[in-house]
Amino acid sequence: MKLVKQFIEKDKSGYVTLIPEEFEDMWHVYNLIQKYDQLRAVTIRRIQSESTTGSVDSQRIRLTLSISVDNVDFDTQVGMLRIGGRVIVENPHVKLGTFHTIDLEMNRSFTLIKPEWDVIALERVQEACDVTKKADVAAVVCQEGLANICLLTSSMTIIRQHIDCPVPRKRKGSVTNYEKGLKRFFEQIYQAILRHIDFDIVKCVILGSPGFVREQLYDYIFAEAVRTDNKTIMHNRSKFIAVHTSTGHKQALQEVMNDPAIKIKLADTKAAQEVQALDQFYEMMNMDPDRAFYGFKDVSKAAERGAIGTLLVTDELFRAADVVKRRQYIALVESARASGGKVFVFSSLHVSGENLNQLTGVAAILNFPLPDLDDEEEGEEVPEDDADLDEDGLPRMHSNLNRDILDAVLE
Repeated sequence: MKLVKQFIEKDKSGYVTLIPEEFEDMWHVYNLIQKYDQLRAVTIRRIQSESTTGSVDSQRIRLTLSISVDNVDFDTQVGMLRIGGRVIVENPHVKLGTFHTIDLEMNRSFTLIKPEWDVIALERVQEACDVTKKADVAAVVCQEGLANICLLTSSMTIIRQHIDCPVPRKRKGSVTNYEKGLKRFFEQIYQAILRHIDFDIVKCVILGSPGFVREQLYDYIFAEAVRTDNKTIMHNRSKFIAVHTSTGHKQALQEVMNDPAIKIKLADTKAAQEVQALDQFYEMMNMDPDRAFYGFKDVSKAAERGAIGTLLVTDELFRAADVVKRRQYIALVESARASGGKVFVFSSLHVSGENLNQLTGVAAILNFPLPDLDDEEEGEEVPEDDADLDEDGLPRMHSNLNRDILDAVLE
């Protein structure tokens, strides 16, 4: 991600102008844009004009629109964001207040205006624009006849290709059909590796499987590389690591990231640190349950007592349309940091984030046990958003967005 311009007021309102350059950048943008934010970007709209004779002419033109965000859709297959909202700045071709959808794509700049840039949003901008924090990993998890070729970034797990190739069973006295089927299967994986893995970017390629499939695949890959004189594969042999998994499905990636050899290889990556933190939480639940809590109510009580050593939370919680709820999770993060705790914000598209979501999306490892926390009377759930609404049905904090900021963007 390229940061073109940033302007944040003392009251935390302001704007940033960004250019997403990679697929993962679109995921960061998806997490940044929230309902009632204001977005300014170039878009294409079909304009109809009627001549004096009554004929109607239709043409597509490029224009720059500013909208108040109403909904955000992210297509993970093509990496495109569709932002819908009402036009808030007059335009010769589009009436004020009409609904329009803007498609955000890679390598196209846009400006995002927020009434409040919280700490999570600012950190995401910093992380997305810091190329040193990106360390990609490729993984092939497979079993006989089934394989998933995946790319693991610091924020998400992307399945680039799913392979399902029937492999005949071994028969007494003849394994010819079995060996032919296995060879066809390995050939499809080999071609998928060539097509989807950029060895200039990835730090390692993980081959995971039950049984001996990974060793057979490893031998096939390099035998084929020698036969076809593929120097790229041969020069990157040291990046290939074979590990055991219980299955060839995507869920096996959690086992892969837990492997000691992989942890050493990826010790400096965000994804590995998150997996390690989640492992520590599970271990603490088994060994000392009074120091491991999950769910907003219990974790927030622990935060009030300054007990949180490590806070685990998914980014999905910060995309909530409920303003009050979102602010409570941000306050929880700030409280944990203020007491010296570490905070890990998990991506909901990453395997570790999916697992954390099964535990309500928020969990904590405490510095000291709180055995009496479960005995306390249950408090209220996270309240619904009861913010005052203006005449248009918008929360006042959003409707009173600093007009000077928008004017500065338009200049």
